[in-house]
Amino acid sequence: MTGRDAERAAMARAIVLARTPGVPVGPNPRVGCVLLDPDGVPVAEGFHRGAGTPHAEVDALRRAGDRARGATAVVTLEPCNHTGRTGPCAEALLGAGVVRVVYAQDDASPNARGGAERLRAAGVDVEGGLLAAEARQVNAAWSFAAEHGRPFVTWKLATTLDGRSAAADGSSRWVSSAPARRDTHRLRAECDAVLAGTGTVLVDDPRLTVRDELDVDLPRERQPLRAVMGLRELPTDRRVLDDAAETVLLRTRDPHRALAQLLARECRHVLLEGGPALAAGFLRAGVVDEVVAYVAPLLLGAGTSAVGDLGITTIADALHLRLRDVASVGAGAEANVRLTLAPEHPDHGRTE
Repeated sequence: MTGRDAERAAMARAIVLARTPGVPVGPNPRVGCVLLDPDGVPVAEGFHRGAGTPHAEVDALRRAGDRARGATAVVTLEPCNHTGRTGPCAEALLGAGVVRVVYAQDDASPNARGGAERLRAAGVDVEGGLLAAEARQVNAAWSFAAEHGRPFVTWKLATTLDGRSAAADGSSRWVSSAPARRDTHRLRAECDAVLAGTGTVLVDDPRLTVRDELDVDLPRERQPLRAVMGLRELPTDRRVLDDAAETVLLRTRDPHRALAQLLARECRHVLLEGGPALAAGFLRAGVVDEVVAYVAPLLLGAGTSAVGDLGITTIADALHLRLRDVASVGAGAEANVRLTLAPEHPDHGRTE
């Protein structure tokens, strides 16, 4: 195997390490690292296990010990160049005697980038961009937030075939099937925050937690932040205010302000689970980046629309969505269709 082939194979392995199951969702990116000796043979590997734990490079260096001297570090993200809860990885690599660093994705975060430049200045051979697209997929929401200055927003909705989220009498339990609802908990577990409006909390009294197949809340430390947006006061008996997970009240109706507050709390991926009005507000503001729709084989003919007024009066102005994935969730009478889509032209800039 040539040196380049060995580095490519090591990067593929580092991406697998970065995806190691069980790493908690949080403010830090998921990163993997493989150390190669001068002959291209792996000598150690490591991955980041969450905020406050050693970064992937440091994890691999500790496992390698003296074997790190003269090695090539293959890492999925540009080594950081700042001191936070842990020290800069660029300095750790220099101190260990690594002579070459190959990384996949540039670090776009303002406080951490610059590791490649620091390493080059010290005489280390540095190359970036190897399997960059594949590595970016590991931290797609984190990368988006670093580049655009706001969280990535996924809008989740459950709707009948004719686009209703509730019947004419207001009943909505349950539009989606049990398998679809379980899939929603998988989606919640991938996000940093679950956001609903005060109207949804007052009417539906949701828990907004991640639960297992027995409908039992997962431990508090594995729960995303619950966020409730709006100006109305909430009764203290609302379930979203219990101690199953942390909850923050966002006293605003402005989607940009709400997202800025969540970013300040280190939330990079927000799951929007509010009602039709809140969804319409985020869509009109251009801050919905992904749509996950669970479509049930039901017809109501009347009732609450799945989304509120978007200010669109003619078909020529319709908001177009790009289909990314279609999947069947459940089987038989409980089968729903899950559509994953993205708006064609979301506003990725404004962050009031």
